[in-house]
Amino acid sequence: MTAALVLFAHPCEESFSAALHTRVVDGLLARGWDVDDCDLNAEGFSPVLTAEERRGYHDAPGNTGAVDEYVDRLRRAEALVMVFPVWNFGYPAILKGFFDRVFLPGVSFTLDQGRVRPNLRNIRKLAAVTTYGGSRMRALLVGDPPRRVVTRAVRHVCRPDKMRYLALYDMNRATDAQRAGFLARIDAEMERF
Repeated sequence: MTAALVLFAHPCEESFSAALHTRVVDGLLARGWDVDDCDLNAEGFSPVLTAEERRGYHDAPGNTGAVDEYVDRLRRAEALVMVFPVWNFGYPAILKGFFDRVFLPGVSFTLDQGRVRPNLRNIRKLAAVTTYGGSRMRALLVGDPPRRVVTRAVRHVCRPDKMRYLALYDMNRATDAQRAGFLARIDAEMERF
């Protein structure tokens, strides 16, 4: 059975992001994936990179001590699916903190004469499922940082065979039909994942 790590980053269980999270998990389970459902808020993940962690950041493999459990989960995964809202043109702090604390040298990348070499080759499939309060044009005007980080930086350290970035823009004005359409799109994508 193949393993998928689902990273969910939203504090409210009644949110549309929570509905997306449920659809992702249910869709992967229906396809036969072994799902490691990592709800960062429910698990009490601390996004704060401490001074001690920062000082030892480059000291692999000892740099993983504070987050060993999450590193192990990431290393066991063959797929990584992130479900999150875009807030202020960025990630929720808890997801950004996951990247800061878990995507470490020796874990997600190695440094070879100053060059970043991918180290998460176990991740064969990568997806992001997200919502934006503003329009696609607004996101483009500021460079759409979340999309760029997933499709460039995270993709680079994984080198997956398949990558999907699924976004519902203009969530603040989305109709029930638009939200239902996006949920159906997620169902279809997870069926093919």
